Amino acid sequence: MATDKLRVLVRVDLNCATAQVAAQGHVTSTSVHGLYAVMKRANSLTAGMALELDMTRARIEPEALEELRACSRSHHLPAGVDPLQSDYRLSILAPETAAPAA
Repeated sequence: MATDKLRVLVRVDLNCATAQVAAQGHVTSTSVHGLYAVMKRANSLTAGMALELDMTRARIEPEALEELRACSRSHHLPAGVDPLQSDYRLSILAPETAAPAA
């Protein structure tokens, strides 16, 4: 049974300075802001932490996926989420196809 509810699991390895944020459910251009908050929190644990955003078990709208890819390319979250524009080492594991917008 598919659900629109977004679920997030964070795994952190402080020794290796890595964190994996795994999302399940439906990621929209609105709900992606919840992921930004989780990513910001994980990044604040250790300077220079590598973040892996695992979206392989989520349905993600193309606009939301493009927003996340833009963050990965720029190494920053949107200024409204992170006004200090901290550096993010972000990689994205995306599903093979993005969910169509509803």
